[in-house]
Amino acid sequence: MKTPTVPSINTVAKKVVGRSDSVLARKNIRDSLVSVAGLIGCPVRDDEGKDLGRLVDVVVRQGEETYPAVSGLIVKVGQRTSFIDGARISKLTKDEIRLSSTKINLKEYTRRPGESLLDGDVIDHQIVDVNGLRVVRTADLYLAPLDREIRLVAVDVSFVSFLRRIFPGTMRKRPTPDRVVDWATVASLTDGTGQVRTSGPRSALSQLRPADLADLIEDLVGREQGALIEMLDPDLAADVLEEMEDEDLQGLLRGLPAERAAELLSRMEPDESAEVLRDLDDEHRESILSAMAHETAVSLRQLVSFDETLAGGVMTTHMVIARATDTVGQALALLVKNRERDISDGVVVIDGKGKLLDHIQMIELVSAKSSSALSELIGPPFPTAVFITTRLDEVIDEFSNNRGSSIIVIDEKNKPVGRIMADDLVDALVARAEKRGFSQGSGSLT
Repeated sequence: MKTPTVPSINTVAKKVVGRSDSVLARKNIRDSLVSVAGLIGCPVRDDEGKDLGRLVDVVVRQGEETYPAVSGLIVKVGQRTSFIDGARISKLTKDEIRLSSTKINLKEYTRRPGESLLDGDVIDHQIVDVNGLRVVRTADLYLAPLDREIRLVAVDVSFVSFLRRIFPGTMRKRPTPDRVVDWATVASLTDGTGQVRTSGPRSALSQLRPADLADLIEDLVGREQGALIEMLDPDLAADVLEEMEDEDLQGLLRGLPAERAAELLSRMEPDESAEVLRDLDDEHRESILSAMAHETAVSLRQLVSFDETLAGGVMTTHMVIARATDTVGQALALLVKNRERDISDGVVVIDGKGKLLDHIQMIELVSAKSSSALSELIGPPFPTAVFITTRLDEVIDEFSNNRGSSIIVIDEKNKPVGRIMADDLVDALVARAEKRGFSQGSGSLT
């Protein structure tokens, strides 16, 4: 049977974002594009054409608009750098900017919260083209009149535009939009104090696979990695972190505030979080754990303390525990309550002393009467269990014999403390193999 063709990531991304409503498809917009790089240094004049100063930068405000409006201009007037409200712009061309009045506030410009400078913050910085699922560097930006305001509508990522900016005079001012990305598909990742964010890319990013987002983040550098993470929903961001390479993840965490790192690690699978924390230096690890909720921090500290070559070092503490006296309906309710933890293979059943009795699969629960006690469903085949101190090679043997989706981990009192998923075991084996030189061709997992 022929395997169906899998659509490329690029194709999938285009379906997610869509380009049918792109403003660049409108002829009047294409014909009126003005290069931001070309504007820098241009004269700013009053309504009579008298020079008031020279343009230093263009300001937009951070918000949810797809195409952010120009909120102001930074103009060099004599020895001062002043701010002029964008509402006073009456005409904007590649050669000059005209104002509707001559009144200028000569107070020295100071950046306000939520403001971003297009030349200082965006040009020559990395951005994410969500439509093409790639990281690119901004060569130029284009403004155009839209909805009765002057708005940022496109970003140029071509090398030709980069070269154009080197030349003085008319060459620098002339738009060369041969590789232009619609601003509606851009996630701007400025590394200054202002970030230009739009609702379109944020929504589109949330629909991409965590693995694809991880690849994008790994292509970024420094603060811009953290900027992309900040644009994601916390749960999605946690999933993305789980997909990142260890070295890139360590670098990302070093650039995040301890509180943000703690939030994301708290949302990850406990075994994944513990693996990340083990690789941090003691001071950094403690700063993150101290920023977590007490219960979560205690649990992760315990996991971090376990040897990675033992069952306790690869287990997750995510599991649903019910007592034998609970009803099937109560067990199902617990599974629904904990659905965000991705626990779907059933419940672990304990006796009155907290000792392991059984692991009842989901199919058994949905097939039984809601009013039935879980004790009525307890019976062979009983779940495979290993101790916290069981070696990984023994865990592998148990998985081979059991062929289930997970194995229960118990302490010395026979109380369930976690479980090991098949994929977690594979990850642990790969990590161990790499540490022992398997990736260099040792040819053995031992």
